[in-house]
Amino acid sequence: MEYSPPPLFKQGPSALARLVFFVVLALALLISDARFKTLEIVRGVLGAGLYPLQRAALVPRDVFMGAADLAVTSATLRSENDKLRTKDLQLSQQANTAAELAAENTHLRALLQLSQRSTTQSLPAEIQYDTRDPFTQKVVIGRGAQQGVQDGSPVVNEDGVIGQVTRVFPLQAEVTLLTDKDQAVPVQIVRTGLRSVIYGTPKGDTLDLRFVPISADVQTGDELVTSGLDGVYPPGLPVAKVVRVDKQADTAFARVICLPVAPVRGARQLLVLHYLNNVPPRPAEEPDAATTAKDAKAKKGGKPADNKAAADKSAAKPAEKPAAPAAKPAEKPSAKATAAEKKAATEKKPAADKNAKPQATPGAQP
Repeated sequence: MEYSPPPLFKQGPSALARLVFFVVLALALLISDARFKTLEIVRGVLGAGLYPLQRAALVPRDVFMGAADLAVTSATLRSENDKLRTKDLQLSQQANTAAELAAENTHLRALLQLSQRSTTQSLPAEIQYDTRDPFTQKVVIGRGAQQGVQDGSPVVNEDGVIGQVTRVFPLQAEVTLLTDKDQAVPVQIVRTGLRSVIYGTPKGDTLDLRFVPISADVQTGDELVTSGLDGVYPPGLPVAKVVRVDKQADTAFARVICLPVAPVRGARQLLVLHYLNNVPPRPAEEPDAATTAKDAKAKKGGKPADNKAAADKSAAKPAEKPAAPAAKPAEKPSAKATAAEKKAATEKKPAADKNAKPQATPGAQP
């Protein structure tokens, strides 16, 4: 009788055969799913069935993360609320001070009969794209002449000056940025009131404050604002901040390097200002009173001088004619002729005196 193991311990295929079978099955499923997407439906059904289990497993993690976020958010909101309250209090104080200064300014201007400051209108705009020239700092905005943009209008954002409109098209406008090498803005130092002109640099990352004497009081950290003397930029707009001051003995001016306050290359939304300058035009230059009087005297004195010079010339002409024959005689007069002439002169002299005496008597009686 053959020995057969009990059914509980009955063995199936060998381990190697099962390994080969499952490997072939796995490869077939991978190839069919990659090629023909045969397991998409099965995968969807399994995902839908396992989703509640996944959410139940993630509940502890979501509770912990929610509690941490709530604590952090509460602390952040409290700190931000405190900061906003402090800032609100400061702004309210500044608003009260500004209102008082505005009222005082109005009173003083009325007292001194000065004209009111110029008004400034603004037009919002957005940068569309940069220009094609890589050596210039220019952008194009989506506002043009039809929207009221004018050539030369200053362009700003909430931080300070960005640039100036240099070309206007019907629906677009070209803006030259503050850091362009050909852009110049009249500025003044807030701390000292020193006025100068700030220029862009070829690199386009810094600004150069030129025409500053070595003896000028300029320090690192000084703020620069527009002076408003050019009639293009309104006064008081933030422009830049001084970062370095180089003073050399062999030069008359100091080298002052500044950084723009506003993000010139990072700004997206801008404001185009329409600055209305009420300052009267510069009067026409007139000649000085001293110069006018001097010219008048020269004109009056020139005519007699000219007449006198002409008279001198006319008198000199006949005097020159007898000079020629006077130089001709070369023979010396004889001694007899000289003695005869002296005797004739002696005889004529008493006769001349007698004739002169009766002429002087009628003139003396009246």
